[in-house]
Amino acid sequence: MPTRRQLLVGAAACVAASTLHPRLLRAMSQATGGKHPKPRPGIDASKVLATKELKVSEAAAAFDDARAIPQIIDGIRCHCGCSEWEGKYSLLSCYEGDGMAQHCEICQGQARLARRLYRMRRSLDDIRSAIDAKYAT
Repeated sequence: MPTRRQLLVGAAACVAASTLHPRLLRAMSQATGGKHPKPRPGIDASKVLATKELKVSEAAAAFDDARAIPQIIDGIRCHCGCSEWEGKYSLLSCYEGDGMAQHCEICQGQARLARRLYRMRRSLDDIRSAIDAKYAT
């Protein structure tokens, strides 16, 4: 269970990342290769926080979306800047462990967009392109 301090630091990082200038976000993306991770075989939502575990109830819908399509969410690079943190493999990582996505509108928005496009039968590549267009520029 993360400490309050860890949650506050994570939330502050997400807020800071969400207010960065688009050119800086693009530069950060290019510096890390800006590549989306390859979805891991057999990935599931077993580590995604359950609704009852959330401290921020407003984030429940995004967690539901991540839980519904973990194989897609695991193939998406998070654009809030957390992809640089140790132990963060993909957007799915934001919904596991400390559940830092509870406090990050970027993480939540990416999961909601991914699920909406998945319901429209869009491919993972199409979903990645839409997320990049909205969050990386």
